[in-house]
Amino acid sequence: MARTPNHSLADLLAAKEMVVVCGSGGTGKTTVAAALGAQAAVNLGGRVLVLTVDPARRLATALGLGSFGNDVVRVPPEAFADAGVECRGELWVAMLDTKAGWDELIRRHAPDAALRDQVLANPLYRNITGRFVNSHDYIAMERLHDLHSSGDYDLVIIDTPPSRNALDLLDAPGRMKEFFGSRLLKWLTVPYRSRLFTMASKPFYQVADRVLGSRFLQDIAEFFILFQTMEAGFVARAAQVERLLTDDRTTFVVVSTLEAAPAREARFLAEELRRRRMPLGAIVLNRTLPAAVRQSAVAKASTALRDVAADTAQVRELAKASGAKPAEVKRVLGEVADRFRDVTVVAGREAERRAELSTAAPVTAVVPTMATDVHDLGTLLELGRHLSGNGSR
Repeated sequence: MARTPNHSLADLLAAKEMVVVCGSGGTGKTTVAAALGAQAAVNLGGRVLVLTVDPARRLATALGLGSFGNDVVRVPPEAFADAGVECRGELWVAMLDTKAGWDELIRRHAPDAALRDQVLANPLYRNITGRFVNSHDYIAMERLHDLHSSGDYDLVIIDTPPSRNALDLLDAPGRMKEFFGSRLLKWLTVPYRSRLFTMASKPFYQVADRVLGSRFLQDIAEFFILFQTMEAGFVARAAQVERLLTDDRTTFVVVSTLEAAPAREARFLAEELRRRRMPLGAIVLNRTLPAAVRQSAVAKASTALRDVAADTAQVRELAKASGAKPAEVKRVLGEVADRFRDVTVVAGREAERRAELSTAAPVTAVVPTMATDVHDLGTLLELGRHLSGNGSR
């Protein structure tokens, strides 16, 4: 499929089937993903699904839901009517559940019911899979693949897991394939596959069991021996997920604020996506200062207030007019002048980072700091209008 230029996030959503929302933690990824989904359902129609990671209660409330979990649920049409909009399509939501995702993988790849039940009943299964090769990231990609393959939805948007390294998500399928050929897996399973090795290493395992608990290493080995029987299915599926991430029907949206650390991470992630030939569609710059504070008039106002605060006669006049003490008037003028100055400094730095990031993706959407938190569908849609209504570079 030939790539076509997109001029806004709305155009991007209309052209794609899968949207992967990623970026540093604390940048508003979950809310942005939900806002994109709500806006797409209202304007584009069709069936839109948002798969989120850890929805805050207020987000569930904003969507007109008491709560939601691993099962896909529809946002009530009445919620859109209450927000004063007509929804052309349907908005569905679900939360990523790592345990349920692993259980489904085992059921899919187990060659028979007996092996499936053995793995699911293994005492270490839940503990190991919770820490296994960044399983949250892998399950996120698995679930995205399943939901797209089902054909039930016209657009799937996934809010990716928070991570200390943004590449964990992209590398998860490859790490799954690498694990099956790793020395660690051989070290864990060879002693129980080789009778000679078992006899030679028996004293070591007896000591280990006394220190770590009865049958600890044996339980681990038995689990991974069972796991190896599903290698072909897991490896093939991981390869499919990797192909999905480079498919023209998929696009990545990187969310960042214009603070130093998130902006640096966003730039790094954008470069890595390009290097890996993964389709970066847009960068969302969230919670930015309004453009007005970058105007020279703001800096002039700061200087003027500072000059007034230093003018004793003007301070006395203002104190007389306001009924306040001159010292209080002088202090307030000084504090306001300092705040104006600080804001202009921050706005200047934001402008520099925005200029750097705007070259990293075909679309840059800028979202100002909103007056209130997202607390209902109306404010979520307001955020969505900011996202989809701008973005031309």
